[in-house]
Amino acid sequence: MMGENEAKNRIDKLEAQIEDLRYRYHVLNDPSVTDEVKDALERELKSLYSLYPGLFTSQSALARVAGKPLDKFAKLPHEVRMLSLNDVFGLEELEDWEKRIKKMLHAQPVEYFCELKLDGLSVSLIYQNGVLIRGATRGDGYIGEDVTQNLKTIQSVPLRLRAPYPEYLEVRGEGLMSKKTLADLNRKYEQEGKPLLANTRNAAAGSLRQLDPVLAAERHLDFFAWDISQLKNSKIEKFKNIKTHSEKHKLLRELGFRVDRYEKICKTLAEVEKFVDEIGEVRNGLPYGTDGVVVSVNNLEQQDRLGVVGKAPRYMVAYKYPAEKATTVVKEIRVNVGRTGVLTPLAVFEPTLVAGSTISKATLHNMDQIERLDVRVGDTVVIQKAGDVIPEVVEVLPKMRTGREKKFFMPKICPVCSSPVEKRSMGAKNLESSTAYYCTNPKCPAKNRRFMQHFVNVLEIYEVGPKILDRFQEEGLISDAADIFALRESDIKDLDRFGEKSAENIISSINQHKKVGLPRFIFSLGILHVGEQTAEDLAKAFGSLDKLQEASQEEINKIENIGPVVSRSVWEYFHNKDSPKFLAKLFKNGVRVEPHTAAAAGGRLSGQTFVITGSLEAMSRDAAKAKIKELGGKTSESVSKQTSYVVVGKDPGSKYDKAVKMGIKVLKEESFLELLR
Repeated sequence: MMGENEAKNRIDKLEAQIEDLRYRYHVLNDPSVTDEVKDALERELKSLYSLYPGLFTSQSALARVAGKPLDKFAKLPHEVRMLSLNDVFGLEELEDWEKRIKKMLHAQPVEYFCELKLDGLSVSLIYQNGVLIRGATRGDGYIGEDVTQNLKTIQSVPLRLRAPYPEYLEVRGEGLMSKKTLADLNRKYEQEGKPLLANTRNAAAGSLRQLDPVLAAERHLDFFAWDISQLKNSKIEKFKNIKTHSEKHKLLRELGFRVDRYEKICKTLAEVEKFVDEIGEVRNGLPYGTDGVVVSVNNLEQQDRLGVVGKAPRYMVAYKYPAEKATTVVKEIRVNVGRTGVLTPLAVFEPTLVAGSTISKATLHNMDQIERLDVRVGDTVVIQKAGDVIPEVVEVLPKMRTGREKKFFMPKICPVCSSPVEKRSMGAKNLESSTAYYCTNPKCPAKNRRFMQHFVNVLEIYEVGPKILDRFQEEGLISDAADIFALRESDIKDLDRFGEKSAENIISSINQHKKVGLPRFIFSLGILHVGEQTAEDLAKAFGSLDKLQEASQEEINKIENIGPVVSRSVWEYFHNKDSPKFLAKLFKNGVRVEPHTAAAAGGRLSGQTFVITGSLEAMSRDAAKAKIKELGGKTSESVSKQTSYVVVGKDPGSKYDKAVKMGIKVLKEESFLELLR
C-alpha cells in the first residue's frame, strides 16, 4: 500500500490526466478519447480517495458526482445584468438594424461576429482563482437561481480553469441537451412508462432546475460558453486588452471551455447573410437545437458606445429562422383577462407537435386578428411557433371546412366577473388603430391577480411569487397590491407551509422595496400602454409623481415617443376615482417614491463619462450611476478613450489596470463622493 505522499502525487497526476481528457474531448473534439480510459482512471482515483479521504477537494473530477437533494434553490443576484436579445426575422430587419447602429456610430466601419443561438438555458459561472465557486440561471436578468450542484454534474463545465487564468472570472453560456440524448432518454422513459421529454430546450431547462442533482446528472447535459462577462484582478497581459468579442471566444477555449465551432468574423452584412444562409442549410442536422444566429458588433468599444436599451443590447441581435409549421383543428376559442382588463382570445386545439414540442393552445391576439384570418371554431388551421417559441395561428384552410364551423364573437360580459365588456380603439402615435375589448370592472379578480403579479415583479419583491399572492388572497390577508406593504410576520408565520423563517424573509423583502425610484414606480402601476421605456420617459419629463399626476393630456402628449393614445391612457389613470385611493393606500403603508432628476445638458458632470470598478462602501453601484446621470454625466461598462474617470472601489477589476495603462484619471471612492457633492 502506497503512503499518503505517494498517493497525493498519484492523485495529482490522475486529476491532471482526467482533466486533460475532458478538455480534449469537449473542447478539442478529439475522437481518440474514449470513455473506457476515462472510466478506468476515475476508478483508480476513487479508490485512492477512499483510502485517503482527507486528500479529496471540491475541485476533484469526482466532485461532479451529484450531491444531496435541495429543499429549494437559493436566489443569486447577478452583479452584471444578464440581458436578453432583440430578434430579427428576415434579412430586411437585419439591414434595418445595421442602419440604426451605423447611424449611432457615425458611419464608422463595423465588423460583425456571428455565432449560433443555442437552444437551451442561459447560465452564469463564477470562478475565483481558477476554481468554480457558483453557477446561476439567468432568472429575470437581475436575480437567478443557484444551480451550482447541477452545473457541476456537466462534464463540459470546467471545475478548474486551465492556467494561466485571472483571479476572478464570470463566464456566460448555454446549458444544453443534445438531440441524441433526448432520443435516448425518451426511449428509456417510454419503456419505463414515464412522461416523455418534449424537446431539448425544455429538457435542458428542466434538468438544470431539478432540486435533486442525481436527476440532473442522469440527463447528460452539455455546456457551451459564449461570453466573458467579468474579468477582475488579472496581471496577465492577454486578459488586459481584450478588444473584440471574437477574442473572448479564443480566451474561453484556452481556459478550457467548450465553444461552438460554428462562428465567423464578417467584414460586411453580406458576409453575415451568407453565414446565416449556410447555417440555415445545416441546422436541422446539427447535434444541438438552434433557432437562429446571434449577430454582434465585434469591437467592444463600439459595443460600449451603442449600449443597452430596455432589456437588450443595441449591439447584438438574434436572427431567427422561419418557424416550423403544422396543421390542427380548433376545438374552441376561450377568453383570458389580463392585468389591464384586456380580453385576449385563445385558440384551443388538438395537441400537435410543432418544432419539437407538443402544443394545445395559441393566442389569437385580438378580434382584428380573428377577423383578418376568419378563424372559426372547427376550422383546420396552420400553426407555428414564432421565433420557434411562441405558438400562434397564422392561416386558416377554408377548403377544409365542412359547414359546421362556428364564428366567434367576443363576449359582452367578462368571463371572470360578469361585468360589462367595453370595446376601445387602440392607436399608436401615427393614429393607426385597432380594437380591443376590456372588462370595465376595476376590481375584476382576474385583473387584480395579474396586476399584483406585475407589481411585485417590477418592484423586485422576489420572495412573493404568484402562488404566495394567491395564498394571501385566499386567507384574506390582502385584497390589492397596497395591502402587501401592511403585512407583518405574525400574519404569515402560522399559515400552513410557511413558518417564522419564511415569514421573516417575505417581510424583509417587502420592507426593502418600500422606497422606489419614480420610473420603476410608474411602470409598476400597470398603466395601459406604459412599458418600461415609456415610464422612464415620463419620469424624465416630470421629475416627480405629483407633477405627473397634475399634468394635462396635452403636456404628456408633448413628450417624444408618446402619442395621443398613450397620453390619454396616462391622464385617465390618474384621474379615475380608484387610482388616487390606491396610491394613498400605498403611501399610508410606507411606500415612498423618490423623485427623478434627468441628466441635464448643463449639469456639473455634463460631457463626462464614468466607469465604476470594484465594490463601493457608501452606496451601491446602481445608486452611484443614478447620481452621475442626475448630474448630467454618463456611465459605461468598459474603459475607452471616451472615459473621463474610472471610479475604483474595493477589489477593482482589470478596468483599473486598463485605466492606468491608458492614462485615464482614477478616482478612489472618497474623491468620487466629493465630486458628487
